[in-house]
Order: sequence, then C-alpha cells, then structure tokens
Amino acid sequence: MFTFTDLNGNGVELSFKKNAFNMAPKHVLVLAKYHEQWLLTDHPKRGLEFPGGKVEGEETLEQAAEREVYEETGAIIHEIEWLATYYVHDECPFSKAVYVANVLKIDDIQRKFETNGAVLLSDEELHNSDRLSFYMKDAGMKKMLEKVSEREDKWLR
Repeated sequence: MFTFTDLNGNGVELSFKKNAFNMAPKHVLVLAKYHEQWLLTDHPKRGLEFPGGKVEGEETLEQAAEREVYEETGAIIHEIEWLATYYVHDECPFSKAVYVANVLKIDDIQRKFETNGAVLLSDEELHNSDRLSFYMKDAGMKKMLEKVSEREDKWLR
C-alpha cells in the first residue's frame, strides 16, 4: 500500500492488489499509449490529464473505461488491463480503478464531452509539461507510471 497526500490536501491510499479497499470503485482512470505516445485529454479547466470518469448505470469498470476514453479523446482502446485502485479520503470519499490500455485508433469526433479532445505526448513531454492537471503531478501518479514502466514490454505499445 502506498499512501500520500494529494495536491488538494486529501489523504490517498494506492494499491496494486485487487480488492484492497472496502469501497468498490465507481470511477476509472486510463493510462494508454498510441504509437509510443501517451494519450491525454485536454480538460478546459484542469489542463492535460489521463482520461477517466464515473461508471454509468450497469456498465462494468472496463466498459466505463472504454466509454470515457472515447468521449474525451475519440480513441478506441483495447488490451485493457487493471493496474491499481486508489481511495481518496475526501469529504465524499471515493475509489477509482486505474487501467492501462493500448489505443487501436483515434476517431476524429466533433463533440468531445467536457474536454478539448486528445493530446499525444512523448515520455519526455509528459514529464516536463507545465499544462498537467493537479492529479497528474502527485506522488500517486508518479508511482503508477513507475509501475507501468516496469511492465512496458507488455503494455502500452
């Protein structure tokens, strides 16, 4: 278990073991690559971030991941695999499942929901961008990216 304080001052617990928390995740976050570049979305208020959002209706976490990535970037993902879960100790605590995936293709969709669409960044650009949203800069994100790099031969081609 990795614990840290996010940039909003909330305590966060991050686990790379399934079912580590009593609260089932109702949110998803997707770390995906397309032709060796990271797929991010450009949120008009927060900045650049990995796509994600809330589970809707009866959809599974994986279905929510696919839908959110498409709505925010136009990307169709495949080879989706669970990476981690984190629990945020906020006024309204929540849990989020984190997935890694590869991008099959990016459609040029006209309407992106809540974002300005897809942005592709190299590893260097991801680590040096001054446009990243707050959660992209916290210790948990660094830990998740380290875990992905350990298995990059399997994920994120």
